[in-house]
Amino acid sequence: MDKKTKILVVEDEEILLTALTEELNQEGFEVVGAKDGIEGVEKASQEKPNLILLDLVMPRLDGIGALKQMKENSTTKDIPVVILTNLSDYDKISDALSLGAMDYLVKANYRLEELIQKIKTVLERKETGAGPAAPPPPPASK
Repeated sequence: MDKKTKILVVEDEEILLTALTEELNQEGFEVVGAKDGIEGVEKASQEKPNLILLDLVMPRLDGIGALKQMKENSTTKDIPVVILTNLSDYDKISDALSLGAMDYLVKANYRLEELIQKIKTVLERKETGAGPAAPPPPPASK
């Protein structure tokens, strides 16, 4: 029998964490949740997920700090990470991609189908050895 693809969702907004967990479970993924960066780093090591969805703005340890720790740990450094963020985080998205995140999603702008497709795409890119996504274009100056 196929082993389920395990996804670690690191998100401090409990409503969003619950919604993502339910949506991903319905799509057949096994989901592990973490409420901040410290818990996310611990669960990444313990659970060894196939992919991590990582919020950037969180208490205790933000997404950039968590990503740095995950990429420095031999157990977690090769796990693909998709950043969950808000639109205004352009610099942080660029930082996260340069630290080894594979892709990003803007929270306010995606539908479930897009999230599932992004997860599948990132997992395929990991298998084929393709690199991370391009960073977003800088915001247009007004």
